[in-house]
Amino acid sequence: MNNPWNKINLSDYENHMKLQSVMQLQTLNEMMKEQFHDYPIHTVMILGVAGGNGLEHIPANIGKVYGVDLNPAYLAECERRYENLAGILECIPADLTGENLTLPHADMIVADLLIEYIGYRCFQNVIRKVKPSCISCIIQINTDDGFVSDSPYLHVFDGLQEVHHNIEKTALTTAMEQSGYSLDTQKERPLPNGKKLVRLDFTDNCQHLPKKIK
Repeated sequence: MNNPWNKINLSDYENHMKLQSVMQLQTLNEMMKEQFHDYPIHTVMILGVAGGNGLEHIPANIGKVYGVDLNPAYLAECERRYENLAGILECIPADLTGENLTLPHADMIVADLLIEYIGYRCFQNVIRKVKPSCISCIIQINTDDGFVSDSPYLHVFDGLQEVHHNIEKTALTTAMEQSGYSLDTQKERPLPNGKKLVRLDFTDNCQHLPKKIK
């Protein structure tokens, strides 16, 4: 199956996400700044990096950023936008649902609005490959039947129903516990249309990660 994300134009996606009635691009940007700064890490892998929203917040102490995405056009635009991160940013085209997935190690995985499109099992497989010390996820909590907010761009996303999974905090926490990670932090941000974004951070039970930087 050709993944529907390969057919969605980046400008349509971003224009939808930044509408005043949606405000997800702006809210994610603010939340990503916190994700990057809350843990003493040196390498980070961003799953579903798209056009690189939030990369301007990469702190100076991070020496390597892996931007992973299925859509090669997204990655090309991400590299163009963030030429200042040359030598630090490495974009990796990858289907995270693939059986022969290969990914490098990173201290931290950031997965924002990503698990919804690969499911728990594939996300656990990514974690086994990367072996991070901490994982920071943002999931969307819906208040109605639609996981895509109403907008003039709504029908651009019609094909996503084929790959969408409903992700819940309890089930995600259980999946992470099965993978050896414990829930460390939870934060919520409301959105204008009644939906909300929930950030869930997990840390490796076997690695003694220092407390978050305050």
